[in-house]
Amino acid sequence: MKEMQTFLKKYHEEMNWEISNESYEKTRASLLNNYMLLTTEVAEVAEELRKAFNFTHSHILNGMKDSEAFDLAKENAKEDLGKEFADCLAYMIKFANYFEIDLEESFYKKMDEVKNRKNRDVSLSRK
Repeated sequence: MKEMQTFLKKYHEEMNWEISNESYEKTRASLLNNYMLLTTEVAEVAEELRKAFNFTHSHILNGMKDSEAFDLAKENAKEDLGKEFADCLAYMIKFANYFEIDLEESFYKKMDEVKNRKNRDVSLSRK
């Protein structure tokens, strides 16, 4: 993760895509713009999932087993979903870099916190 943060910091500088630091108003506008761009990318993930579910449903209606249809849909969606996840990750890393957050450290700290919650959700299925 640290490598990705370093890479994207340089990449955003090269592309002139950094979050503005000129003034409060420009920084605020830049943060909001980047947030809107992130939410747009998250919506594109939802769109790819919708396509996969529709693909699955149409194949089930044509007689394919649901598990086979969904496996085929997942394979068909894999590349486009990967692109959308990458876009989301790039924006999240941009925010983390702006606020000087070590995402790897934050991630493991948060997962430990969740694991140790007394009121955490429990899975209904057992493996």
